[in-house]
Amino acid sequence: MLDGLESLGPPRRIAVVGASVAGVCAAAELRRAGFEGDLLLLDRSPTAPADPPPLSKEHLAGTMSSGQAVARLWDRLDGIEVSLRLGTTATGLRIPFRGDAHAAAGGPVPPVDAAHDGRSIELDVLDADGSARTVVLDGVVIATGSSPRWPEGMAPTSRPSGVHVIRELADSVRLREDLEHGPRHVVVVGAGFIGAEVAATARAGGHEVTMVEAAPLPMSRAVGPLVGRWVADLHREQGVDVRLGVTVLDVEVDSGGALCAVVLSDGTRIDATVAVFGLGAAPELGWLNGSGLVVRDGVVCDETLSAAHGVVAAGDVARWQHRLFGEEMRVEHWENAIEQGEHAARRLLGRTEPFTSVPWFWSDQYGHKIQLAGRPRGDDQVQVIRGDPTSRRFCVAFRRGDRCTGVFGVDQPVPVVRARTKMASSLDWSDVWPSEGGEK
Repeated sequence: MLDGLESLGPPRRIAVVGASVAGVCAAAELRRAGFEGDLLLLDRSPTAPADPPPLSKEHLAGTMSSGQAVARLWDRLDGIEVSLRLGTTATGLRIPFRGDAHAAAGGPVPPVDAAHDGRSIELDVLDADGSARTVVLDGVVIATGSSPRWPEGMAPTSRPSGVHVIRELADSVRLREDLEHGPRHVVVVGAGFIGAEVAATARAGGHEVTMVEAAPLPMSRAVGPLVGRWVADLHREQGVDVRLGVTVLDVEVDSGGALCAVVLSDGTRIDATVAVFGLGAAPELGWLNGSGLVVRDGVVCDETLSAAHGVVAAGDVARWQHRLFGEEMRVEHWENAIEQGEHAARRLLGRTEPFTSVPWFWSDQYGHKIQLAGRPRGDDQVQVIRGDPTSRRFCVAFRRGDRCTGVFGVDQPVPVVRARTKMASSLDWSDVWPSEGGEK
């Protein structure tokens, strides 16, 4: 693959757009990999973002301070020379090729525009003081992450008091303050990993919790009915009122503008003082309008994370072709953000290996360590590898034809890590689970 940076020598000025996990890790890796030029790290937030995993767990529970949550991310930049620009918003990007045909076809990265020197990339930014300017660069790492999805008709500026999402440190702070006035009746909308973690944390804090999920079972589209039933049963055993196959029709507020009830699509009205919406997230892409990049629920990259000459993407915002799984994917997991940030940095410096890391995620709920590796689908065949789902300590693998597409474990770190390691080399079922049925 041709690359403008490779043909014109090493870059001299690089900007990492977004101080997300992927962005911070990319900045650190650029220096570790030998980049000696100007390195900018900018983020629209006026304060340093926090590491995401504690926000729905330790920080929300009050066992980790806000400073500690921030330090968990920013300690990665200790000793790293970087020009940090907080409160600076990227508003536009101009790259050295004509991208109209590429955008229409969705094809491979196009050649450098002959009318351009193949080097300069222009990044438009709005500084904290409101002044607009253009930064000329040799390379850009797009790591702007994603924003939470809100219910239809509701926005961050118009939400009632008591209604929350969990995405940033400020979200976790506001929710924790609400829970500290407890005990509360908390309605968690969405039974994905983040929603389930919030429900578990609130329940452990002594709050009454109702968890609402539109699907027939939690996470069933990704992990199927066996695991979905296990998740629902786990929460019910802990006293959570799990409502499946229903959605939120309306939220009611009292005369003071505070949440007082949630109305479900089956007509049920639930008195509640706190509601947390875990409806997924949308990648931050608006600032890339007109850039020429292909944008389709993410910045479309090739298998190396290259989006264009001198432009790479990493983390929640990146959509790339995964060679092992043979599909285009966008992954919002923390571990993926770390690994992609580092890989994207090396790609910008001329490395051309594909990014083939096997997606991996973990969650802590009610004292259980829950792990998922791979890219399973709800209709994949499920095979119990170790333990028994009724025992609350087990491991299952997902099979699609002759391939292993994933592994899910509860308090079973060894088989999950071992399977993920093997999957990185081959998805062939006999390679991942060499004995019939795997480990007993």
